[in-house]
Amino acid sequence: MRMPSLPQGLAAGAARGAGRLSQKLGRGGGTTIPGLLLNRLRPEATAEMALAVPGGVILVSGTNGKTTTARLVRAALDASGIRVVANTAGSNLERGVATALLNSEGAELALFEVDEAALPGLMAQTRPRVVTLMNLFRDQLDRYGELEHLVDRWRQAVAELDPTTTVIYNADDPAVAEIASGHPSTVSYGIEDPRVGRDRLPHAADTINCRRCAAPLHYDMGTIAHLGRWSCPECESARAFPDVRATRVELHGLDGQRLSIATPQGPMEVSLRLPGMHNSYNALAATATASALALDPQSIGPALAKREAAFGRAERTQMGSTRVTTLLAKNPAGANENIRTMLLEGGPLHLLVLLNDRTADGQDVSWIWDVDYELLLENDRLASLTVSGDRAYDMALRFRYAGFDPDRLSVVPSVPAALNAALQSSSSTGDLYVLPTYTALLEFQAVLADRGLVPSFWEDR
Repeated sequence: MRMPSLPQGLAAGAARGAGRLSQKLGRGGGTTIPGLLLNRLRPEATAEMALAVPGGVILVSGTNGKTTTARLVRAALDASGIRVVANTAGSNLERGVATALLNSEGAELALFEVDEAALPGLMAQTRPRVVTLMNLFRDQLDRYGELEHLVDRWRQAVAELDPTTTVIYNADDPAVAEIASGHPSTVSYGIEDPRVGRDRLPHAADTINCRRCAAPLHYDMGTIAHLGRWSCPECESARAFPDVRATRVELHGLDGQRLSIATPQGPMEVSLRLPGMHNSYNALAATATASALALDPQSIGPALAKREAAFGRAERTQMGSTRVTTLLAKNPAGANENIRTMLLEGGPLHLLVLLNDRTADGQDVSWIWDVDYELLLENDRLASLTVSGDRAYDMALRFRYAGFDPDRLSVVPSVPAALNAALQSSSSTGDLYVLPTYTALLEFQAVLADRGLVPSFWEDR
């Protein structure tokens, strides 16, 4: 027998109390328990609170880049003086969104990064003003299932959207483009600069067949995985000319990049502190979202330029004489872009790779065999390698198959000890690159916090 819903005020008060107790007991930041309890006490609460936000709800989702893109959109909104409620701690399931909405009093607009599997449900509940669909890559197969399953769920959710909802979509992703292009109100984005294009797709590309007729797609230019300028030679389906497009992309290694962006409101020049072509796409998604919200185009570029890397996404920490750069790597597409970005740096590379297989990482780690680690071995760029985490030996085996010299490979299961070993190996160059999966990133950050180098994860939030 289902328990009847409590009145909204009573349910919200109980949920807030649970959050405060969680923080007081040191069990976390109170970003999930309030939402879990609220949805149990009043299942309709998320929808009610979302509809009460006067400026509406923005949902940002995709396999890669949603955290950074949401931060960039937030920067543009802040620069415009708009009061925003957001799930800034990264709790991106329904419970995290519900928790954030508990603190929405006085907010003019709600902005949420959303887990790609949770997106359809939250689209139905929040009736968003804007939905930003970024990309779909193979990720956490044990949790999400095959990519086709997510594509079908997104397609159905978009088909059920109110026609007035604006859908921002990545024209360079064939699956996302097919999902969104039939909606009556859209803004598309993509990369037009042929200088950053690649002449062939990597073997880890996912969507390589036409979504309409299943024929192999043709690419005039590839960018990341299966993203690029695509077309179908059989049914004439093709990438739309993007409304918001990067006409020039200048990648400056881990120091950032400069973009020339064409928008319906006019051209923009953006200098980003965020490295890699994946962040070029994130900046385009944020620009398209800001444009759809009718923000002043003159304020968007400067706002994006000020935003630093999100947690674990090219964050830099100084440890004595060594600069440590953390690059979250949780699926083939993201890991490959991290590798290509590191290779733009000069000199030998020293790596600490942390591989876990917990629920938030995905328990299937077979994805490491689709990462182009071999690129690191070309011209003997990889000088030392330390591996750690729950599946350290799986990662060591992957590099042995890649051909890496085992005499320069250290397997250290303990993360603190692995960091010490990696720092010693990299002391001659002064740079260490750390590539963790998600829960390994939290472990690594806790080690840095214990050493007084960074605030704890929850304290920072």
